[in-house]
Amino acid sequence: MSDQAHLNESVLAHARQEFALLRATMTVDEALAAIRLHGIGERIVYFYVADPEGRLVGVLPTRRLLSSPPETKLEELMIRRVVAIPTTATLLEACELFVLYKFFAIPVVDTERKVVGVIDITIFTEEVMDLTEPEKVNDMFETLGFRITQMRGASAFQAFRIRFPWLLATIGSGTAGALLAGLFETTLAHAIILSFFLALVLALSEAVSIQSMSLTLQALRSTQPTWRWFWKNARREVPEAVLIGLGCGLVVFLIVWLWRGAALAAGVIGTTIIGGTIIACLSGLVVPSVLHALKLDPKIAAGPITLAVADVLTLTLYFSLATWLL
Repeated sequence: MSDQAHLNESVLAHARQEFALLRATMTVDEALAAIRLHGIGERIVYFYVADPEGRLVGVLPTRRLLSSPPETKLEELMIRRVVAIPTTATLLEACELFVLYKFFAIPVVDTERKVVGVIDITIFTEEVMDLTEPEKVNDMFETLGFRITQMRGASAFQAFRIRFPWLLATIGSGTAGALLAGLFETTLAHAIILSFFLALVLALSEAVSIQSMSLTLQALRSTQPTWRWFWKNARREVPEAVLIGLGCGLVVFLIVWLWRGAALAAGVIGTTIIGGTIIACLSGLVVPSVLHALKLDPKIAAGPITLAVADVLTLTLYFSLATWLL
């Protein structure tokens, strides 16, 4: 079997079944008693904490467990933001998480977020890095979305090469915005008040897109995006965006109306804010998901591209509504 084929194996086939799972309601004293009673296996780095239904809710480093007062509840000590990998993931995806987060072990969870195994760093060092040819090692890191130079610490020029291409999306969106403003120059001249609130409309859209993108990036730490996952998150995000848009749109509508008495222009601005928040929300969900699926680093690329998409689509909606109604 080739190295690449080996990486497509299920992560569950490489997961250890011996792991320490504690209850969040336990005290430190009770947890230590349970560990002494049941044992902890040969390679324990972290203690994983579950709720009464057995779902993973936190991780507890060994040092924190041993150095805390005996009566302290584990739910007070545990780290709640846990990076986990689903049972549907491949060995390649597990290795990607080790490269990204530099953990020593990662829990494997089922669809109900119950721990079914633990995969540790030895999989990466023994299985993946057991390559004798430097070309194969470099190919391996490129498969994970990195190069060796990135892993060892990039120089200023290398960092420029990594980051600059994605910033071209921002330059492109700014240029597209200028071209759109030129196309709708007559509309802006006819209703100058639209120019006054252009920055506000874009700022709200960008703020929502960044919020949505941040939530998506956090979710992608422990989830492999699928269509089912995407639609589930979209059904949750869009109603929230509608409510945010309605609230912000109504406030701005009242400001414009009371200030200038231009109800129609106020309606265009308020409606654009509602539509823009929905567009921004979906951009913040779609862009990081697509980048993650393409094995690109969403932490660097997602921000500029998400903002570019949100800006261009929001401006298009803004100017189109203004031309149609004014």
